[in-house]
Amino acid sequence: MALTGVAAALVAALAGCGNGGSSGGSGGGAAPANTKVGILLPDTASSPRWVSADPTELKKQCTAHQLTCLIDNANGSATTQQSQAQALINSGVGVLLVVNLDPGSGKSIEALAQQHNVVTIDYDRLTTGGTASYYVSYDNVKVGQDQGTALTQAPQVKGKSSVNYVEIDGAPTDNNATLFAEGYNSVLSKQPGWTKLADQTGNWDAATAQTVFTTMLGQHPDINAVMVANDTMAQSVVNVLKSQGLAGKVAVSGQDATAGGLDNIMAGTQAFTIYKPVAGEADVAIKLASQILAGQKPTAPTTTKDPTNGREIPSYLAAPTVITKANVALPVTDGYVTAAAVCPTAALVQLCSANGIKVP
Repeated sequence: MALTGVAAALVAALAGCGNGGSSGGSGGGAAPANTKVGILLPDTASSPRWVSADPTELKKQCTAHQLTCLIDNANGSATTQQSQAQALINSGVGVLLVVNLDPGSGKSIEALAQQHNVVTIDYDRLTTGGTASYYVSYDNVKVGQDQGTALTQAPQVKGKSSVNYVEIDGAPTDNNATLFAEGYNSVLSKQPGWTKLADQTGNWDAATAQTVFTTMLGQHPDINAVMVANDTMAQSVVNVLKSQGLAGKVAVSGQDATAGGLDNIMAGTQAFTIYKPVAGEADVAIKLASQILAGQKPTAPTTTKDPTNGREIPSYLAAPTVITKANVALPVTDGYVTAAAVCPTAALVQLCSANGIKVP
């Protein structure tokens, strides 16, 4: 998987950080006494990344740094995730990467880890009110700002003096969803002639998003644009628009550069997605874990303020990339998603070929 731009810079910065102690993994020197890392992923439904992209890259990096990584997926259950955390801590992990399902359960997991001298890293999502030593993610306010700006440039609405739009946000239990909304609202609220007709959570769930948007469209048939927080929910919006003969006529946003999202962009039913190469998080997080296990105390390039308790958490934040039809092949050429996943049918193979995606 390619590692470019800010992500590469973050890994390079990590290479130069530390307290002068022995280096771990591929860095040479004496191996750390503990090489075990626990990784808690949230679910399999909100985004395909938790099923394929993240586990694959995390395993690759664990091998590269000679770490034993134990990866669990909670399948959407906070209770399950807490049990998994307990088991990982009991197994002797020295570092625990946490993608929380909600702040409360995430905070409990981190408190338990702290009691057992296990260092926690908030991975992708900040656990508000938690005790993580580091936070590795993307600049999620910037993600939202990019979403808002890209939506205003969608061909269905660009140059229009009057635009009616609705918003379908991510789960309120996910701090990232709050940051995304902060970002895109900061852009859309300032657009002359843009009127927000409705705003509701889709809870990172396809079925919920479909129900929410069906209601919105029924109440506001004059919708011109939909600010929807990710590709999974965007697919539901596109499906509803298709059923009404409106697909491609209404600007639809997205995020995560999923195979389905890329297909919709090529078909013209989704204006864009946000590409966040998983290497920008996984490579940084595993390098960081290896240094912590080696006794180092890396100095992060920035901090993030916890909105709950005001604590400044040392942070590594990568920059996102907007994907439109003009650069739709990038996530495939980078290795983030396979051509086979994006182009599974003869019709899509033809569409992929026309958009620079080569199918083996």
